[in-house]
Amino acid sequence: MNINKVLLIGGSGFLGTSVAEQLVANGVAVTLPTRRTLRAKHLWVLPTLQTVDADVNHPDRLAELICGQDAVINLAGVLHDSNGDFERVHVALPKLIAETCVATGTTRLIQMSALNASIDGPSAYLQSRYRGESAVLEVARRHPMLNVTVFRPSIIFGEHDKFLNMLATLARFSPFIPLGSPEARFQPVWVEDVAHAIMQSLAQRETFGQTYSLAGPREITLRALLEFAMSTSGHRRLILPLGFALSMAQAAVFERLPGQLITRDNVRSMSVPNISREPFPSLFGKPHAMEAIVPGYMQASKPDTAGPARYDRFRQRARHLS
Repeated sequence: MNINKVLLIGGSGFLGTSVAEQLVANGVAVTLPTRRTLRAKHLWVLPTLQTVDADVNHPDRLAELICGQDAVINLAGVLHDSNGDFERVHVALPKLIAETCVATGTTRLIQMSALNASIDGPSAYLQSRYRGESAVLEVARRHPMLNVTVFRPSIIFGEHDKFLNMLATLARFSPFIPLGSPEARFQPVWVEDVAHAIMQSLAQRETFGQTYSLAGPREITLRALLEFAMSTSGHRRLILPLGFALSMAQAAVFERLPGQLITRDNVRSMSVPNISREPFPSLFGKPHAMEAIVPGYMQASKPDTAGPARYDRFRQRARHLS
């Protein structure tokens, strides 16, 4: 199966940026729709990527975008539910994308979900993720021409993530850290490993109809993650662990603040271990450990270097591919 043209939905964010880079590096022409074009300006240097001003929730516009594509990758997702965002982004949009693929004759779809996605999951986030992937798979069941692969990653780390970097920032500016859900367990996976799995799966027929859990090689608690972030960034701070009730109370305050650092639904998500019973699929190689990756980019003493460094890397890659 040849994949030369891909529509990348949700492609201007953290994971989408890495996926876009890997697609372009492999000679794929990428169309990236966004309602805020400037959010994708860091990708403009990629030679075979085109950003398009579009609302993918509009059926007719989505059909125009998907028509003629070899594959669609849907990475759209939100962590906080505001005005029905979970239902709109995680459930309605994936179903619309799958149905539009069928209507336009596009036969390949990659759907991003989440580890622990379940109809009876402890949080609205996990439930909505499950309903979204189920809707996509149901469309594929009714229309066998649609080849779907679902990915369920654990928490994703990388140079511009909003998790490890957030923990390091807290340590940088706060003399002590009240930590909710300190014993929550994760199996962090590197963003480039996730992007590689998505890229590799596109044309591999053995991945059709499959759901893959993507988790790194190490299980770790939230407290240990914070200690790792502090050690790596060079800022040691006192940790004040909070039980479930205080974690929920803390989240109730934070979710009302700008940026919504954490919500009560996030706390509910963390009440079940975010780990995989299955190893990282050998089909996509071996996952990298945090200890081998994070020290190379986490330099809290140089907060303004990440942006220019990434632009330089894009320019170098663009010159190489031109």
